[in-house]
Amino acid sequence: MTEQSSATAQPAASGRRAVLQGLAADLFTLEWNPLPRLSRPRWLAWLPHAVVGYLALFFTFLTTEQLSDHYHVTGGYPLLAALATGASIVLAMFRPIAAWWLALLAGALVAVRTHDHVGPGQSWPWTPGGMIGFGIVLMLVALRVPPRVTAVVVGLSVAFTGLAELLFKPPGAQSVALADLVLFGFVGVLGYALRATRLARTKLVEQETLTEEERSRRTLLEERSRIARELHDVVAHHMSVISIQAQVAPHLVENPSEELKENLSGIRENALEALTELRRVLGVLRSEHPDDPANPHHPQPSLAELEGLVDNVRSAGLEVTTEVAGIRRPLAPGVELTAYRIVQEALSNCLRHAPGSRVEVGIAYGPRELHLCIANSAPTRPAPPSQGAGHGLLGMRERAGMLGGELAAGPRPGGGYEVSAVLPVDPETTKG
Repeated sequence: MTEQSSATAQPAASGRRAVLQGLAADLFTLEWNPLPRLSRPRWLAWLPHAVVGYLALFFTFLTTEQLSDHYHVTGGYPLLAALATGASIVLAMFRPIAAWWLALLAGALVAVRTHDHVGPGQSWPWTPGGMIGFGIVLMLVALRVPPRVTAVVVGLSVAFTGLAELLFKPPGAQSVALADLVLFGFVGVLGYALRATRLARTKLVEQETLTEEERSRRTLLEERSRIARELHDVVAHHMSVISIQAQVAPHLVENPSEELKENLSGIRENALEALTELRRVLGVLRSEHPDDPANPHHPQPSLAELEGLVDNVRSAGLEVTTEVAGIRRPLAPGVELTAYRIVQEALSNCLRHAPGSRVEVGIAYGPRELHLCIANSAPTRPAPPSQGAGHGLLGMRERAGMLGGELAAGPRPGGGYEVSAVLPVDPETTKG
């Protein structure tokens, strides 16, 4: 039990020692901590510094006058104490803790020199002007240092005053301990409140800046997405048509030459390569971090995500059933993407043109081909007006044709519509 108590006390003692060391470092520092300027209006930015400079000059003359006329201190001592008082106020604009020590030293000089000159009813150890000047220094300290340092500085100032009165107070002198406690405590709390307000305003400005940057970033991403969509709509369509036309052209010519076949095959391969590069560029444009080589774009969808697609359509109010035949296995990325897009477009057409219908999605994995069938029953309610001509079926045919597959679509005998496609499992073998 004793060993456990000893082990517990050691970390606690180390923590207290660290706190005291940190506090000592805060109290014995010459850290440069300038008084902030006013942010608005800009033409009054240096007004606080001008006011503090005026106060330093005022209390310099006030200290000289009070020591000479009220306490009858002669010689160069009043001027030295007055200069130390004014310098402490000026220094508080740049090095607050050092200024506090200088102000304490100036107060101690005044207290020592006036001790034998205090008359009945006169204040000691502070003169009236010296007490207010020291309060200004405390105010400037509280504006820049953490609250715990402010509390220690105010507490030590009050303690020094009380100790001086308790041990060295001249007979008949007026006590200022209570007045110092009220004044120093008030300026400490006021300085802390102003500091907290300034920090909160700074945080708010930083947050507004971050919000504006985030808004600009979101606008940039939206613009990139818009460019990506336009590139896909304009370029991908034409490149797909070029590829299909290059594939079909040899069959339109009787006895085409080998040179013609080779050139058309090269055209088709170049078109497919251009489409591949286009998709890569689109992926970068859609990415939030296009410069990050580790994550240039999001992965393209595949049949593995079919259930999520079907769930989304079901949540939109369409009754969908799925059936998979054959050995389910991963296919080439192009086949996976094309199959996914065909199913996606067919389901979208069902939502638009056959509301309330029942949809069946069938996928059959063969040894050399992938079969897709998306069929819907007759709609149970009228379809809303269609906006535009629509290119869904054309796009599906183009996708299937790029892989060397086929796609058919048409009405069903009992009502409804059906889309079926056959895609080669290995599209590379269909080239040429």
